[in-house]
Amino acid sequence: MLTHPNFDPVAVSIGPLDVHWYGLMYLLAFASAWFIAMRRALRPDSPVTRPQVENLITYGAFGVVIGGRVGYVVFYNFDAWMRDPLWLFRIWEGGMSFHGGLIGVLLAMLFYAHRIRVPYLRLTDFVAPIVPLGLAFGRLGNFIGQELWGRPTDLPWAMVFPKDPELLPRHPSQLYQFALEGVSLFVLVYWFSRKPRPTAAVSGVFLIGYAGFRILAEFAREPDQHIQFDLFGWVTRGQLLCLPMAALGIGLLIYAYKFSGHGKPTAERKPAASKEAS
Repeated sequence: MLTHPNFDPVAVSIGPLDVHWYGLMYLLAFASAWFIAMRRALRPDSPVTRPQVENLITYGAFGVVIGGRVGYVVFYNFDAWMRDPLWLFRIWEGGMSFHGGLIGVLLAMLFYAHRIRVPYLRLTDFVAPIVPLGLAFGRLGNFIGQELWGRPTDLPWAMVFPKDPELLPRHPSQLYQFALEGVSLFVLVYWFSRKPRPTAAVSGVFLIGYAGFRILAEFAREPDQHIQFDLFGWVTRGQLLCLPMAALGIGLLIYAYKFSGHGKPTAERKPAASKEAS
C-alpha cells in the first residue's frame, strides 16, 4: 500500500505571488498544445498557418474554461444550479467537466473555422492530436490536488489519500486516466494523424479513443458522491456521457471513408482566404 505524497497546493512562490499546481498544469497543457500545433502547421495539408496558431490556442482556451465550467454545472450539478443560478460564476469553488470542455472547444473551433474560412472538420482534425497531452497534465493536477480518486482496492499499488475522510486504500485512478486519456490517446491520435487521412477521420479516432479509455478508467474511479451510478448499479455519469462521443466518432469515420473524397487523403493546403496574421 502506498501513501499519497500530500503535495503543497502551491508549486512555487514568487514574492507575494503563489503559483498553484493546478494552474501550472493548465499552463503546461496550453504550452504543449501550442508546441504541437506549431509543428503540425508546417505540414502541407495543414488548414492553419503558424501565425494563426496563437489565435487558435486562445479560442481553444476560452472554449475549455467556459465549456468545462458550464458542463460541470449542467451535467453533474444541475439541481444545485437551479437552486443557486449564480453558482455557475463562482469558479473559485471548483468544478470542471471534460465533456463540457470538449463541447466548448468544438464551438470555439466552429467560430474560428468561419473566421479563417477553412472547412470545420479539417480544423478539428488539426486540433485533435494537440488535445491529449493537455488532458494528461489535467489528470496530473487532479492527482496532485487529491481530486477524483479511485474506488477502494487491495491491489499492491493501492494508495491512501490524506484528504480522504475514510483513509481507505484506493486506485490512483487519476494516474490511470493520465496514462490512458492522456499519454495513450496522444500516441494513438498523433500516430494516426502522421499520414494524410480523409477529412473527419482523425476527429473520429480521437472521439472513439477518448470514449473507450474513459469508460475503462471509470471502472476504477470513485463515482460522484451525490450521483453514484446512473444505470444498472455500475454505469457512471462519465461513462454515459462518453456514449454519444463514441457514436459521433464512429459516424465521422464512416463519413470519412465512405463520403469524404471516397477515402482519399485531404488535399494539400491552399492559401487561406482570410488575411489574419496572428
